[in-house]
Amino acid sequence: MENSRRSFLKIAGISAMSVGFTAPVLDAFASSDAHGGEAKTKHGKKAKKAEHWGMVIDTRRFHSEKDIEPIVEACHEIHNVPDFNDVPEKIRKRHEIKWIWEEEYKHAFPGLENDYLSDRVKHAPFLVLCNHCEEPSCVKACPTKATFKREDGIVLMDFHRCIGCRFCMAACPYGSRSFNFRDPRPHINHVDKGFPTRMKGVVEKCNFCAERLAQGKMPACVEASKGKIAFGDLEDPNSGVRKLLKINYTIRRKTGLGTGPSVYYIV
Repeated sequence: MENSRRSFLKIAGISAMSVGFTAPVLDAFASSDAHGGEAKTKHGKKAKKAEHWGMVIDTRRFHSEKDIEPIVEACHEIHNVPDFNDVPEKIRKRHEIKWIWEEEYKHAFPGLENDYLSDRVKHAPFLVLCNHCEEPSCVKACPTKATFKREDGIVLMDFHRCIGCRFCMAACPYGSRSFNFRDPRPHINHVDKGFPTRMKGVVEKCNFCAERLAQGKMPACVEASKGKIAFGDLEDPNSGVRKLLKINYTIRRKTGLGTGPSVYYIV
Protein backbone atom coordinates (compact mmCIF):
# COMPACT_ATOMS: atom_id res chain seq x y z
CA MET A 1 0.00 0.00 0.00
CA GLU A 2 2.80 2.41 0.92
CA ASN A 3 4.70 1.67 -2.31
CA SER A 4 1.53 2.30 -4.31
CA ARG A 5 1.01 5.62 -2.53
CA ARG A 6 4.58 6.69 -3.26
CA SER A 7 4.19 5.75 -6.91
CA PHE A 8 1.01 7.79 -7.09
CA LEU A 9 2.72 10.82 -5.55
CA LYS A 10 5.42 10.66 -8.20
CA ILE A 11 3.00 10.87 -11.08
CA ALA A 12 0.21 12.98 -9.54
CA GLY A 13 -0.06 16.56 -10.76
CA ILE A 14 -2.37 19.48 -10.97
CA SER A 15 -3.74 21.14 -14.09
CA ALA A 16 -2.34 24.57 -14.77
CA MET A 17 -4.83 27.40 -14.88
CA SER A 18 -4.46 30.55 -16.89
CA VAL A 19 -5.03 33.57 -14.70
CA GLY A 20 -4.82 37.29 -14.97
CA PHE A 21 -5.84 40.68 -13.88
CA THR A 22 -9.13 41.33 -12.19
CA ALA A 23 -11.93 43.69 -13.16
CA PRO A 24 -12.00 47.25 -11.86
CA VAL A 25 -12.59 47.96 -8.20
CA LEU A 26 -13.88 51.18 -6.70
CA ASP A 27 -12.20 54.55 -7.24
CA ALA A 28 -8.47 54.36 -6.49
CA PHE A 29 -8.72 50.59 -6.47
CA ALA A 30 -9.63 50.53 -10.17
CA SER A 31 -7.43 49.33 -13.01
CA SER A 32 -7.82 48.72 -16.75
CA ASP A 33 -7.74 45.62 -18.96
CA ALA A 34 -4.42 46.78 -20.38
CA HIS A 35 -2.75 45.86 -17.10
CA GLY A 36 -2.70 42.14 -17.82
CA GLY A 37 -2.79 39.70 -20.70
CA GLU A 38 -5.88 37.78 -21.74
CA ALA A 39 -6.47 34.23 -22.87
CA LYS A 40 -9.56 32.25 -23.80
CA THR A 41 -10.64 29.43 -21.49
CA LYS A 42 -12.30 26.29 -22.81
CA HIS A 43 -15.64 27.95 -22.03
CA GLY A 44 -14.80 30.96 -24.16
CA LYS A 45 -14.45 33.29 -21.19
CA LYS A 46 -11.53 35.64 -20.80
CA ALA A 47 -8.86 34.52 -18.36
CA LYS A 48 -6.42 37.14 -17.15
CA LYS A 49 -2.66 37.00 -16.67
CA ALA A 50 -0.20 38.85 -14.45
CA GLU A 51 3.54 38.79 -13.89
CA HIS A 52 3.16 38.89 -10.11
CA TRP A 53 -0.19 38.91 -8.35
CA GLY A 54 -0.41 41.07 -5.27
CA MET A 55 -2.98 42.44 -2.84
CA VAL A 56 -3.43 45.76 -1.05
CA ILE A 57 -5.70 45.92 2.01
CA ASP A 58 -6.84 49.35 3.19
CA THR A 59 -6.98 48.87 6.96
CA ARG A 60 -8.34 52.40 7.42
CA ARG A 61 -11.69 51.20 6.11
CA PHE A 62 -12.07 48.33 8.59
CA HIS A 63 -13.64 49.43 11.85
CA SER A 64 -15.17 46.33 13.43
CA GLU A 65 -15.87 42.64 12.98
CA LYS A 66 -18.90 43.57 10.87
CA ASP A 67 -16.51 44.77 8.15
CA ILE A 68 -14.57 41.50 8.31
CA GLU A 69 -17.33 38.88 8.51
CA PRO A 70 -18.76 39.19 4.94
CA ILE A 71 -15.27 38.84 3.49
CA VAL A 72 -14.40 35.74 5.51
CA GLU A 73 -17.80 34.19 4.75
CA ALA A 74 -17.47 34.82 1.02
CA CYS A 75 -14.06 33.14 0.90
CA HIS A 76 -14.95 30.18 3.07
CA GLU A 77 -18.27 29.52 1.36
CA ILE A 78 -16.93 29.15 -2.18
CA HIS A 79 -13.92 27.13 -1.04
CA ASN A 80 -15.91 24.63 1.05
CA VAL A 81 -14.18 25.52 4.31
CA PRO A 82 -15.82 23.48 7.10
CA ASP A 83 -17.63 25.02 10.06
CA PHE A 84 -17.12 23.13 13.30
CA ASN A 85 -19.71 24.97 15.36
CA ASP A 86 -21.32 21.65 16.18
CA VAL A 87 -18.25 20.26 17.99
CA PRO A 88 -17.08 21.12 21.55
CA GLU A 89 -15.36 24.52 21.75
CA LYS A 90 -12.05 23.10 22.97
CA ILE A 91 -11.83 20.78 19.97
CA ARG A 92 -13.14 23.43 17.60
CA LYS A 93 -10.25 25.74 18.40
CA ARG A 94 -7.66 23.07 17.62
CA HIS A 95 -9.37 21.79 14.48
CA GLU A 96 -10.42 25.13 12.97
CA ILE A 97 -9.84 25.57 9.23
CA LYS A 98 -9.32 29.13 8.02
CA TRP A 99 -8.24 30.68 4.75
CA ILE A 100 -8.69 34.31 5.76
CA TRP A 101 -9.36 35.62 9.25
CA GLU A 102 -9.09 38.53 11.68
CA GLU A 103 -6.10 39.33 13.87
CA GLU A 104 -5.11 42.20 16.15
CA TYR A 105 -2.23 44.40 15.06
CA LYS A 106 0.09 43.04 17.76
CA HIS A 107 -0.34 39.51 16.43
CA ALA A 108 -0.30 40.38 12.74
CA PHE A 109 2.76 42.65 12.98
CA PRO A 110 4.70 41.65 16.12
CA GLY A 111 7.92 43.24 14.88
CA LEU A 112 6.24 46.61 14.31
CA GLU A 113 4.44 46.95 17.63
CA ASN A 114 5.30 49.76 20.04
CA ASP A 115 3.84 51.33 23.18
CA TYR A 116 2.64 54.44 21.36
CA LEU A 117 0.50 53.09 18.56
CA SER A 118 -2.59 55.10 17.74
CA ASP A 119 -5.81 53.72 19.16
CA ARG A 120 -7.14 53.19 15.65
CA VAL A 121 -4.29 50.92 14.63
CA LYS A 122 -4.08 49.19 17.99
CA HIS A 123 -7.73 48.18 18.00
CA ALA A 124 -8.48 47.85 14.29
CA PRO A 125 -9.31 44.39 12.87
CA PHE A 126 -6.64 43.18 10.45
CA LEU A 127 -7.40 40.66 7.73
CA VAL A 128 -4.68 38.05 7.37
CA LEU A 129 -4.23 35.25 4.85
CA CYS A 130 -1.53 33.43 2.92
CA ASN A 131 0.98 36.04 1.75
CA HIS A 132 1.93 34.20 -1.48
CA CYS A 133 5.55 34.98 -0.77
CA GLU A 134 8.25 35.59 -3.34
CA GLU A 135 10.43 33.13 -1.40
CA PRO A 136 7.87 30.77 0.18
CA SER A 137 9.42 28.69 2.95
CA CYS A 138 6.48 26.29 2.76
CA VAL A 139 7.41 25.28 -0.78
CA LYS A 140 10.99 24.53 0.26
CA ALA A 141 9.80 22.41 3.18
CA CYS A 142 7.27 20.25 1.31
CA PRO A 143 8.78 16.80 0.49
CA THR A 144 6.21 15.86 -2.16
CA LYS A 145 5.84 19.20 -3.99
CA ALA A 146 2.21 19.29 -2.86
CA THR A 147 2.67 23.01 -2.36
CA PHE A 148 4.28 24.94 -5.17
CA LYS A 149 4.65 28.44 -6.57
CA ARG A 150 3.42 29.39 -10.03
CA GLU A 151 5.21 31.79 -12.33
CA ASP A 152 2.66 34.49 -11.50
CA GLY A 153 3.54 34.32 -7.80
CA ILE A 154 0.55 32.37 -6.53
CA VAL A 155 1.42 29.61 -4.05
CA LEU A 156 -0.94 26.67 -4.53
CA MET A 157 -1.78 23.32 -2.93
CA ASP A 158 -2.20 20.02 -4.76
CA PHE A 159 -4.48 18.27 -2.26
CA HIS A 160 -3.87 14.86 -3.85
CA ARG A 161 -0.13 15.07 -3.27
CA CYS A 162 -0.36 16.17 0.35
CA ILE A 163 0.71 13.36 2.71
CA GLY A 164 -0.13 15.31 5.87
CA CYS A 165 3.41 15.65 7.20
CA ARG A 166 2.71 19.31 8.08
CA PHE A 167 6.29 20.40 7.33
CA CYS A 168 4.83 23.31 5.36
CA MET A 169 2.87 24.43 8.42
CA ALA A 170 5.99 24.41 10.55
CA ALA A 171 7.86 26.39 7.89
CA CYS A 172 5.17 29.06 7.37
CA PRO A 173 5.88 32.03 9.68
CA TYR A 174 2.38 33.45 9.21
CA GLY A 175 0.20 30.59 10.47
CA SER A 176 -1.58 30.68 7.13
CA ARG A 177 -2.10 26.93 6.75
CA SER A 178 -4.69 24.66 8.33
CA PHE A 179 -4.67 20.89 8.79
CA ASN A 180 -7.70 18.66 8.52
CA PHE A 181 -7.51 16.65 11.74
CA ARG A 182 -10.98 15.29 10.99
CA ASP A 183 -13.08 14.70 7.89
CA PRO A 184 -14.24 18.21 6.93
CA ARG A 185 -16.97 17.18 4.51
CA PRO A 186 -19.77 16.53 7.05
CA HIS A 187 -19.19 20.05 8.41
CA ILE A 188 -19.65 21.95 5.15
CA ASN A 189 -22.99 23.74 5.24
CA HIS A 190 -23.44 24.14 1.48
CA VAL A 191 -21.00 22.39 -0.84
CA ASP A 192 -19.85 24.53 -3.76
CA LYS A 193 -19.38 22.05 -6.59
CA GLY A 194 -17.10 24.49 -8.38
CA PHE A 195 -14.28 23.78 -5.93
CA PRO A 196 -12.98 20.44 -4.60
CA THR A 197 -13.63 19.35 -1.03
CA ARG A 198 -10.74 18.01 1.02
CA MET A 199 -10.24 14.95 3.20
CA LYS A 200 -8.82 14.17 6.61
CA GLY A 201 -5.04 14.48 6.78
CA VAL A 202 -4.68 17.24 4.17
CA VAL A 203 -3.30 20.77 4.55
CA GLU A 204 -5.12 23.71 2.94
CA LYS A 205 -4.88 27.50 2.64
CA CYS A 206 -5.80 30.58 0.60
CA ASN A 207 -5.07 30.21 -3.11
CA PHE A 208 -5.69 33.85 -4.19
CA CYS A 209 -8.83 32.43 -5.86
CA ALA A 210 -6.81 31.02 -8.77
CA GLU A 211 -9.90 29.19 -10.02
CA ARG A 212 -11.84 32.46 -10.23
CA LEU A 213 -8.98 34.32 -11.91
CA ALA A 214 -8.98 31.65 -14.60
CA GLN A 215 -12.59 32.64 -15.30
CA GLY A 216 -11.82 36.36 -15.40
CA LYS A 217 -13.33 36.98 -11.94
CA MET A 218 -11.96 38.81 -8.93
CA PRO A 219 -10.99 36.89 -5.78
CA ALA A 220 -14.00 36.40 -3.52
CA CYS A 221 -12.53 38.53 -0.73
CA VAL A 222 -11.95 41.44 -3.12
CA GLU A 223 -15.45 41.22 -4.46
CA ALA A 224 -16.99 41.08 -0.97
CA SER A 225 -14.84 43.90 0.40
CA LYS A 226 -16.61 46.56 -1.70
CA GLY A 227 -13.42 48.43 -2.47
CA LYS A 228 -11.50 47.81 0.74
CA ILE A 229 -9.16 45.29 -0.92
CA ALA A 230 -7.37 45.70 -4.25
CA PHE A 231 -5.80 42.96 -6.34
CA GLY A 232 -3.59 43.18 -9.40
CA ASP A 233 -0.20 42.92 -11.05
CA LEU A 234 2.66 44.20 -8.89
CA GLU A 235 4.94 44.24 -11.92
CA ASP A 236 2.68 46.62 -13.86
CA PRO A 237 3.35 50.27 -12.90
CA ASN A 238 -0.08 51.23 -14.25
CA SER A 239 -2.05 48.67 -12.26
CA GLY A 240 -4.41 49.66 -9.47
CA VAL A 241 -2.28 48.05 -6.78
CA ARG A 242 0.86 49.85 -7.91
CA LYS A 243 -0.97 53.20 -7.93
CA LEU A 244 -2.14 52.56 -4.38
CA LEU A 245 1.35 51.61 -3.24
CA LYS A 246 2.74 54.77 -4.81
CA ILE A 247 0.49 57.16 -2.90
CA ASN A 248 0.05 55.34 0.41
CA TYR A 249 2.32 54.16 3.19
CA THR A 250 2.07 50.38 3.47
CA ILE A 251 3.49 47.63 5.63
CA ARG A 252 3.85 43.89 5.19
CA ARG A 253 4.02 41.05 7.68
CA LYS A 254 7.41 39.86 9.01
CA THR A 255 9.48 41.18 6.12
CA GLY A 256 12.67 40.62 8.12
CA LEU A 257 12.38 36.90 7.45
CA GLY A 258 13.13 37.43 3.75
CA THR A 259 9.99 35.71 2.45
CA GLY A 260 8.80 38.72 0.41
CA PRO A 261 5.04 38.82 1.18
CA SER A 262 2.77 39.85 -1.70
CA VAL A 263 0.07 41.27 0.61
CA TYR A 264 0.38 44.95 1.55
CA TYR A 265 -1.50 46.88 4.23
CA ILE A 266 -2.32 50.59 4.08
CA VAL A 267 -2.21 51.90 7.66
